[in-house]
Amino acid sequence: MIRKFIRSVFKKSSRQDGSPRVFRLKSHGITADHLTPCALKVATTLQQAGFKAFVVGGAVRDLLLGREPKDFDVATDAEPEEVRNLFRRSRIIGRRFRIVHVMCGAETIEVSTFRAAAADNSEEGRHTDDSGRVLRDNVFGPQVEDAKRRDFTINALYYDPVSQEIWDYHDGVADLKAGVMRVIGDPARRYREDPVRMLRAVRLAAKLGLKLDDAAKKPIRELAPLLGQVPAARLFDEMIKLLFSGHAVQSVLQLRREGLHHGLLPMLDVILEQPLGERFIMLALEKTDQRIEEDKPVSPAFLFAALLWHEVLAAWQQIQDGGEKPAPALHLAMDQILSAQQEKLAIPHRYDAVMKEIWTMQPRFWQRGGQRPFRLLEHPRFRAAFDFLMMRCESGEVEAEVGRWWEAFQDAGESERGRMLIKDEAAPKKRRRRKPKAAAAAVAAPD
Repeated sequence: MIRKFIRSVFKKSSRQDGSPRVFRLKSHGITADHLTPCALKVATTLQQAGFKAFVVGGAVRDLLLGREPKDFDVATDAEPEEVRNLFRRSRIIGRRFRIVHVMCGAETIEVSTFRAAAADNSEEGRHTDDSGRVLRDNVFGPQVEDAKRRDFTINALYYDPVSQEIWDYHDGVADLKAGVMRVIGDPARRYREDPVRMLRAVRLAAKLGLKLDDAAKKPIRELAPLLGQVPAARLFDEMIKLLFSGHAVQSVLQLRREGLHHGLLPMLDVILEQPLGERFIMLALEKTDQRIEEDKPVSPAFLFAALLWHEVLAAWQQIQDGGEKPAPALHLAMDQILSAQQEKLAIPHRYDAVMKEIWTMQPRFWQRGGQRPFRLLEHPRFRAAFDFLMMRCESGEVEAEVGRWWEAFQDAGESERGRMLIKDEAAPKKRRRRKPKAAAAAVAAPD
């Protein structure tokens, strides 16, 4: 039924009054049952109190595409304080955009008030910096302006669960049919208002299999430096959405095509500069996408350990070349890379310990004599570090024999493990002749 609805969409109209095109239930087939109980409760409670209330944005878009939305947002003409008074378990958050979080059990519905499409800084409550980036925007307005100020046409869709109608202000349904993403308004200005929209455009296009239209693509390369003005914590949130979208490989490739890769993460520079690093990183992204598709748990710490690994390797070798011993050099390298990354992406410190454990365990996989393999096997992070090692083997960074030995050692019985031990294992000869004092580093980071 949804496909029939999409096919039936007629050409873009020449509406001049800003009124929406309204699609009724019989044409789109989306019933209130498609919403979560919490989303339905929030929307109906607001309407019963005399306010407008619509499920809006990505949830409507995904339902039209036959996808299951990850969350539901509600837009209303009620102001935050009025929304807060209607729901006992709710709170007002935000300064840049004041919104209300309504909690129902484990689910949280984000409720925003319709906002005006202010043209400049003259209106009270709306402030931008010199580059045009919106710093604060709490100017409320009518629904037609709220639709105008949304980022993409496919996100300016409003679903009324009571009447079961879809209101489409900017021909977003037609764009879904055509498989394109368009920016509402002038793309350059919209990107200046919020540079993160450029990242969001790439992520959504990759996730939904859509193509950015020429007008949306044209300013991106020129305006990419504006991302440097975005708070690092906000960039991290957006990159988490991108990397764990289930379409990380396509998203990263699209970032490169649009010129958005430099400076966000070292891994995005590596893709262009280090073939070995590219293979390792793309493998990590592929495995992350696969786990998400299979509904298996994923670890941000593990993925960021992979994305930063070749930066750590380069710093580790450089510090050793300066005369430091391998073990302390590795710790100095880890601290150096994590500190530098904090300035760009603000990776939370809670991930640091896990990342460091995965990294510091890599040289220990070459210690296959005595009691050391047994102690490593008992380490709480062994499985994560072993999976990391296997990716290094698969990408060609490490000889496959090392991974096969550890795979067999895990499955072997006690007596067999004893026979497998390797005494006085030497570093690779080429490395050993060139840098005899850096043997430990060489086996962990072979050419």
